[in-house]
Amino acid sequence: MQVQKILLFGKGGQVGWELQRSLAPLGEVVAVDFDSTDFCGDFTNLAGLAETVRQVKPSIIVNAAAHTAVDKAESEPDLARTINALAPGAIAAEAQKLGAWLVHYSTDYVFDGSGSQAWKESDTPAPLSVYGQTKLEGEQAVAANCAKHLIFRTSWVYAARGGNFAKTMLRLAKERDSLSVIDDQIGAPTGADLLADITALALQRVQTQPDLAGLYHLVASGATSWHGYAALVIEHVRNAGIDLKTAKNAIHKIATQAYPTPARRPLNSKLDTLKLQTAFNLYLPPWQQGVARMLTEIL
Repeated sequence: MQVQKILLFGKGGQVGWELQRSLAPLGEVVAVDFDSTDFCGDFTNLAGLAETVRQVKPSIIVNAAAHTAVDKAESEPDLARTINALAPGAIAAEAQKLGAWLVHYSTDYVFDGSGSQAWKESDTPAPLSVYGQTKLEGEQAVAANCAKHLIFRTSWVYAARGGNFAKTMLRLAKERDSLSVIDDQIGAPTGADLLADITALALQRVQTQPDLAGLYHLVASGATSWHGYAALVIEHVRNAGIDLKTAKNAIHKIATQAYPTPARRPLNSKLDTLKLQTAFNLYLPPWQQGVARMLTEIL
């Protein structure tokens, strides 16, 4: 039996790290990052990325690399566009020549966050930021250049490895008497491990059902605000017997406008996952479950 080759870009990120685990049973994983020496994984070097695809000759490419510094992107739009749009487009063009599958990740930031309904794949994007705009352009480049693609839009990604919102809240709760946390942005905290596991499952399925190619929303089920997320984290940590300086009733709700940032955030980041669940016959666990497991791992 011939083992298929899988090329993974962005191996050092939160999702990339989990993908190294989840993709391993599917084939030989060649994992690269921006500073790799064997193959080019630098997303500012479009020719180098294309050459990497030609050299590895994978049957599957998974792109977990991106410019994710949302506020910084406002002051460096050309760099964000190169990494988030032009590079995925270049990879997609090479994938098409090979007949390879390409998995690409996008974001809730492609929407303007209006209304209260969960966004569907068919809804019209209207990004508020450079990050959101360049990620949308990346989706469009992948879809236009590679027929065999899976694009997963997700939100509020976290992992036990690296920095995350929960770790920040935990650190602040040990230092401060009270916390002020935004309560008018709504979304679903989604674990990098869940993204990686669903990716592997979807890739297995499309081998025999190529008509499943396309764009999907992929987040944990349910939704909360950043305040609700922080409250759950702090309650879990307190129940684990860890001393915190912040009192239970001292986590205050604030509006987005009280905490101005260079990039505008969508208020409603809820993503409807019915298309994904139906197509791949999946159940997506509640966001609280993944966060609790991550906290157990880091405490």
